[in-house]
Amino acid sequence: MVQVSQEINFTLIDEVFSIQKVYALKMRQSTAIERIALLKRLQKWINTNKEDIRKAIYADFKKPYPEIDISEIFVVNSELKHAIKNVESWMKPRKVSTPITMLGSNSYIHYEPKGVCLIISPWNYPFNLALGPLVSALAAGCTAIIKPSELTPHTSALIRRLVEETFDTEQVAVFEGEVEVAQKLLSKPFDHIFFTGSPSVGKIIMKAAAENLSSVTLELGGKSPAIVDRDADIKDAAEKIVWGKFVNCGQTCIAPDYLFIQRSIQPQLMEAIKIQIKKMYDPSGKGIESSKDYARIVNNKHLKRIKHLLADAESKGALVYTGGYVDESENFFEPTVLTNLTEQMEIMQEEIFGPILPVLTFDEINETIAYINSKPKPLALYAFTKNKDTIQQLFKGTSSGGAVANDCVLHFLQNELPFGGVNNSGLGKAHGHFGFLAFSNQKAVLKQRIGFTASKPLYPPYGITSKKIIESLLKWF
Repeated sequence: MVQVSQEINFTLIDEVFSIQKVYALKMRQSTAIERIALLKRLQKWINTNKEDIRKAIYADFKKPYPEIDISEIFVVNSELKHAIKNVESWMKPRKVSTPITMLGSNSYIHYEPKGVCLIISPWNYPFNLALGPLVSALAAGCTAIIKPSELTPHTSALIRRLVEETFDTEQVAVFEGEVEVAQKLLSKPFDHIFFTGSPSVGKIIMKAAAENLSSVTLELGGKSPAIVDRDADIKDAAEKIVWGKFVNCGQTCIAPDYLFIQRSIQPQLMEAIKIQIKKMYDPSGKGIESSKDYARIVNNKHLKRIKHLLADAESKGALVYTGGYVDESENFFEPTVLTNLTEQMEIMQEEIFGPILPVLTFDEINETIAYINSKPKPLALYAFTKNKDTIQQLFKGTSSGGAVANDCVLHFLQNELPFGGVNNSGLGKAHGHFGFLAFSNQKAVLKQRIGFTASKPLYPPYGITSKKIIESLLKWF
């Protein structure tokens, strides 16, 4: 039965890809009005079905409704509003200056849609990270096939329903399924692939894309550090770090993966973090497991992976400062803070992607810079301090996909900023105009006058005059 189902599904993938390939030629001629109409249809469906979105995501990993509203629905709606407002100006050809050596010509950058695009989205923000890239694809005039995560089946089914009720198949389609479906999709010659997930899978995506020379945007992850120095506002830093780390039960690619605290303020900040965890997730004192404001780990497999990281760290000398309680029957993992870490621990080698916060200490800021630079480049870096020179030192001394001073995670919500990683943490940028560019070919267009041009004196045969002109070019231009 499974084999037959897969064969039918695979045949359908071929058919849908083919009709989208044809329709993409029509989309290449689409106007701003037509693209805005598609975006508004998506916007209307989301605003009409907010309760269904909440129920689907909650069913997958008990994500609190307010978190769903903020980190899933609001983010996509914000992206939609931004694109609807700006897509007309984004589409306009941009005139560029003409050098004196090309007098008589005019040059422009034209933005044409890349064509048929594949969006492979993850499970941690299953609605946001599937629909956000779709907004950029539609704004750019592309067709799209979405492969949502099989680990969040309720949300994936809802995304399929959304697409089927909002778009024609030649515009947007959804294919659910396991890794075999992703492999089949990756065998097709897409014009662009947008993948969000881990660096290890990102390498597989890039290899598959290379077979068809498909361009890629890879939104990956890594171990994003947060650094707090002696000049920080301790209470403010604690509030923001606790929220950034433990929202969505720590399953956020840009969550602080580990924390560097200047040694002189470690006791105060650690206590402030402990207080904030209780304040946010256990204000009644009934235990965080009773909190309606704390999500769960997506499934038992991932829970066991995080549990192993904690056990490995403890076996090698790490100390649990707060937290550590796990209920496997509920996929519950308490917010946990660790101290006494060493490089031999697995938790310091791989991205945690869960609610464990390892804490390291430092004396001088250069120590943190050297440590961060010894690791693969992170997706984000967070600096907490009132000292502007320290912020500048950290941001200039390290490389990361994004950087935030005195907060966590919020740069993802700023549509005017490019979002993405660097090297191990990603390739390419997304959101707003940068998302539009990711799905667009920036075509160079030069319009030359008819008749005499500045370049004609350089045509062969190369006589004395042309050689003198060339020598002048080399000397003066």
